[in-house]
Amino acid sequence: MMEPVIQLERVTRACGAVRGVFDLSFTVGRGEVVGFLGANGAGKSVTMRLLMGFVRADGGRATLGGRPCFADRAAIQREVGYLPGELALPGDMTGRSFLEFVAGMRGTALPPRANALIDYFELDPSAKLRTMSKGTRQKVGIVAAFMHGPAVLLLDEPTSGLDLLMQRRFVELVQAEKRRGATILLSSHLLGEVEGTCDRALFVRSGRLTSEARTADLTLDATLEHLYGAEALRRRWGETAEERAAGDRPAVPFGPAGPSRSPSSSEKGGAR
Repeated sequence: MMEPVIQLERVTRACGAVRGVFDLSFTVGRGEVVGFLGANGAGKSVTMRLLMGFVRADGGRATLGGRPCFADRAAIQREVGYLPGELALPGDMTGRSFLEFVAGMRGTALPPRANALIDYFELDPSAKLRTMSKGTRQKVGIVAAFMHGPAVLLLDEPTSGLDLLMQRRFVELVQAEKRRGATILLSSHLLGEVEGTCDRALFVRSGRLTSEARTADLTLDATLEHLYGAEALRRRWGETAEERAAGDRPAVPFGPAGPSRSPSSSEKGGAR
């Protein structure tokens, strides 16, 4: 049994009547990489913010390394590598000045590892953040999360905006961090990204944990069923509500050439 590092026990955080997380429990062991999958609005980002101590749980207990996330939020925010799903960066700063600012908030100078990451992701850190494309800003966020070699990483849609080459390099970086012994919780819509990095996947729907699977067992259809339910896969363009209610057809495998075949491993993509 792995030593638990990330732990939620019956955590609830309501964001309105139907959004948030409800009675959520799971554990990520030391050195484990776990995918956290759900549709938009399922509660993934709320969970990440709870773990970072940005918001307080209404009930239950959330801990990182045995420390309560909200009570010890200052230390957790210094130590954990966090990449939010929506990056809000100060436009007047350059990439380098922002990274130096983040390092200063952690009480250090810009670590040498930052320059290695800048080179690896082909980032020009001299540009102003407001002039950068979404993908380039995402690279800045990745460097900020990884540059201090954290023991724990919380990554919320980490490859959003990256091109295919940079997505591949990110997967290789996460694989290297796993070998280093980092504990990682990674939310994603991309099956290939989860397959390439994670030991197992947790599925959340409407703020509740619904299932868990080994990544080796996942296919695109299985992932979609975990995310949305079998009934959602049966819906077809042009059907009326009455036809859907009367129908009892199996879900049809989806592939790039249409619904006639299942995708091969190299064709598996995201559920966006």
